[in-house]
Amino acid sequence: MAASPAPPQAPPKPTWDPPSVTPFPWLRPTIRIRLTLLYGGMFLIAGILLLSIIYLLAAQALNVGSDLPFKITSGSVASDTCNLPAKASADVVNSAMNDCVNEQRQHALDSLLSRSLLALLGLAVIAFAFGYAMAGRVLSPLGRITRTARAVAGSDLSRRIELDGPDDELKELADTFDDMLERLQRAFTAQQRFVGNASHELRTPLAINRTLLEVHLSDPGAPVELQQLGKTLLATNERSEQLVEGLLLLARSDNQIVERKPVDLAEVAGQAVDQVHAEAEAKGVELRGRRAPAVVQGNGVLLERIALNLVQNAVRYNVAEGGWVEVTTEVEHGQAVLVVTNTGPVVPAYEIDNIFEPFRRLRTERTGSDKGVGLGLSIVRSVARAHGGHIYAQPREGGGLVMRVTLPV
Repeated sequence: MAASPAPPQAPPKPTWDPPSVTPFPWLRPTIRIRLTLLYGGMFLIAGILLLSIIYLLAAQALNVGSDLPFKITSGSVASDTCNLPAKASADVVNSAMNDCVNEQRQHALDSLLSRSLLALLGLAVIAFAFGYAMAGRVLSPLGRITRTARAVAGSDLSRRIELDGPDDELKELADTFDDMLERLQRAFTAQQRFVGNASHELRTPLAINRTLLEVHLSDPGAPVELQQLGKTLLATNERSEQLVEGLLLLARSDNQIVERKPVDLAEVAGQAVDQVHAEAEAKGVELRGRRAPAVVQGNGVLLERIALNLVQNAVRYNVAEGGWVEVTTEVEHGQAVLVVTNTGPVVPAYEIDNIFEPFRRLRTERTGSDKGVGLGLSIVRSVARAHGGHIYAQPREGGGLVMRVTLPV
């Protein structure tokens, strides 16, 4: 008996889609509005309860619906408010007077209720306004904390909240935040000092090794075996230099960019294409694409590293014959977009997230590849994040990748 075919599975969701935006953001009130509604609502509920109690007590005191505490036995009674009979028996007059007084009591209660409701409405408006002002005053320390956190997010670790006032929960929170910033500043200062020292200590011996190897290789009388060994050592030294430069750049680019200048992504992408043009010709890869102006605020050297790493990877990880790389830039939905698309081997969707990790390559080991040191896409992601942007990867149908970098304009 033949087995029934398996039902088709839905294709995996691309990992390059930007995060969805919550619709109707105005339907999410701020904490100040919520506190205002809480204060005003509590006042309104308390006012309604107080008004109900006063109304019931007033009705009980006026004895609405009860008989008069006196009766007319003889004679006549005149009134401008009540319509009393001129000539009637005492019982008829007493009944008419009782109805009239009860009606006046009811009018008094209705007047009390309507005026109290108007007064309650006016006081409720005042209470909501007062609650809004008080909520703003209570939340003002949180505003200082938020502004300081935003300044710190821009790599200004020297900022402190230094909140004054009573020793309450908000001051305790601000002091804790200041202590955390102090520790972070010390840690980042130590990291920058380490990066500077490592840059000098690691580059110097590698540069000396390269110079010595080049001097020995320039000797025409050197044996062939020695020249071959020198070339191998020179390639290894060059790979180590690339690894050191990549690690240092990765460490520096993990922070936000403080000094920003206008940079055109089209110009940056064009320079990257020019630098990789010779390598692409040697591999038979066609470089193409339309680059529209897309100016962003950032560091030109780091942004050029983004384009160069993406184009180099697209050329190196390509097909043997008939390959191409398309580099485009444009402004889309208020963001500058750099897209690098290439032909190449088929990339499974589950491996997309792994290619951005350091020293990770597709179906290769950490070492033993002559195409790079495995830090290219990690550097691209770090630099994009430092500029407030994102990078998304999508497997291309037929093989290859679509790398999409978005940066705020």
